[in-house]
Amino acid sequence: MPADWWRRQASLISAPGRAVRKPLVSVGQAEGYEPWDLASIFQKMESQSPWVVVVLSCLLYRSSAHNDFFTSIGQMTDLLFTEKDLVTSLKDYIRAEESKLEQVKRWAEKLDVLSSTAAQDPEGFLGHPVNAFKLMKRLNTEWGELESLVLKDMSDGFISNLTIQRQYFPNDDDQIGAAKALLRLQDTYQLDTDTIATGNLPGMMHKSSLTSEDCFELGKIAYSEADYYHTELWMSQAMKQLEQGEESSLDKVTLLDYLSYSIYQQGVLDRALELTKKLLKLDPEHQRAKGNLKYFQYQLAKQRKAEAEGGVKHNDSKEREKREASTKLPERQKYEKLCRGEGNKLTPRRQSRLFCRYYNNHGHPRFLLGPVKQEDEWDRPRIVRYHEILSHSEIEKVKELAKPRLRRATISNPVTGVLETAQYRISKSAWLAAYEHPVVDRINQRIEDITGLDVKTAEELQVANYGVGGQYEPHFDFGRKDEPDAFKDLGTGNRIATWLFYMSDVTAGGATVFPEVGAAVWPKKGTAVFWYNLFPSGEGDYSTRHAACPVLVGNKWVSNKWIHERGQEFRRPCSLDESD
Repeated sequence: MPADWWRRQASLISAPGRAVRKPLVSVGQAEGYEPWDLASIFQKMESQSPWVVVVLSCLLYRSSAHNDFFTSIGQMTDLLFTEKDLVTSLKDYIRAEESKLEQVKRWAEKLDVLSSTAAQDPEGFLGHPVNAFKLMKRLNTEWGELESLVLKDMSDGFISNLTIQRQYFPNDDDQIGAAKALLRLQDTYQLDTDTIATGNLPGMMHKSSLTSEDCFELGKIAYSEADYYHTELWMSQAMKQLEQGEESSLDKVTLLDYLSYSIYQQGVLDRALELTKKLLKLDPEHQRAKGNLKYFQYQLAKQRKAEAEGGVKHNDSKEREKREASTKLPERQKYEKLCRGEGNKLTPRRQSRLFCRYYNNHGHPRFLLGPVKQEDEWDRPRIVRYHEILSHSEIEKVKELAKPRLRRATISNPVTGVLETAQYRISKSAWLAAYEHPVVDRINQRIEDITGLDVKTAEELQVANYGVGGQYEPHFDFGRKDEPDAFKDLGTGNRIATWLFYMSDVTAGGATVFPEVGAAVWPKKGTAVFWYNLFPSGEGDYSTRHAACPVLVGNKWVSNKWIHERGQEFRRPCSLDESD
């Protein structure tokens, strides 16, 4: 065939769901139902129960009051209670419908016996005046009452509750955000799809598994982002579960269609061709697969000819591994290793200089009789942890104050200075001022007493709760030289130091890591870590670049205090040596 035909064919390749071809139906559409079982039941009932249309419209409604639920586990807990309330309401509706059907059933059974008896001798039966009267009464009155009972809508309470609650439902962005979080956790902690699909995560108390439809949905979301690596992984997992006998409305043809294309996009032509042939065995009339088969065969023949002429064999798997590795920056690789607990280890000499001690901040009156427990976490930069620095009651009060005000955490745009959301910071935060509650004021004073720094010019206490796979990728707390206006509006100078409270234990993941130096600090409820962002000279310490690792299992709450330069002139005098 002419070369231009193949070029045209290449422009049409791919394609599951692409506009150039007829889009794939979603899972289960061949049978007329969506994959969600409840929705399938509702659709089956639609012709018999008009109220179902209203229910579906409620479920599909997307509230304008969307709050990025997936970015805060703490706020997501409210959704569980919302759903629990809806289930209770739905069960009430089911009981009402069952009660109604039971009444209709008893009526039908009674009349069935009566009509069978009457039909054997109609004249004799009606010869009894009572039977004649009761027939008139049934047809004139009782059948009308039965009609009213059958037509009675028992769904009013459920629909009203659903209408009220639907404004708090997550939307597509939340579902996509949660799916991306799973993919992020998979990469960061090097988890295979089977581990995630079976729910075998470390420290899990409430194990939950993914169905083949769930795996397919993850693959589709990756596909929509042109992330063909994860598309392949999750479509393969869905196929594996189907082949193991899992009952599903999902069909293998759909999976093979996505699989072959995602593998083709990664440059593995022979494997893409193999899967396309497998697809055509199941569906010989699949038009896209028939076209792709010819194109893959042509490209593979062309590739092998080039290999023969050049004497170099093309290794698809090695090429794919090379491409995958090249997409990760060195810092990203360091960051993920630290998150997995594979970071640098201090030499014995450096380790010997780290101590635990009782600390009273040079004889501060508050700590003379009750010094705080201080532990050296790292030497350069110096990172110290304070143990038992927040009580459980203080933590609960801070969470209580913050939770209603949690909003999607923002970052400062280094160019415009405008606060904006970012995919590399998945959490919600709230700010608490000292005057709002004595506990907040007491915490601020405690920070000042321990550090010896003036917190009057510090920022308010920021409380943060991380969401599904919640993280904050590597960043600096201080403003760099290329960000001269970073904190100009505050008028308090740069962020000289960071104080970070851990307000919860985290089952797995969630460490604070410093990729530049290889340090990792793990969350422990009631403790706090402290470090200086600036040298005494006022220059930034670039080794303090740090990150919050994705939370693999658990719920991470932290609060932090950013302390600024103003007010520290005599508490931490400036040095003339830039490196000091």
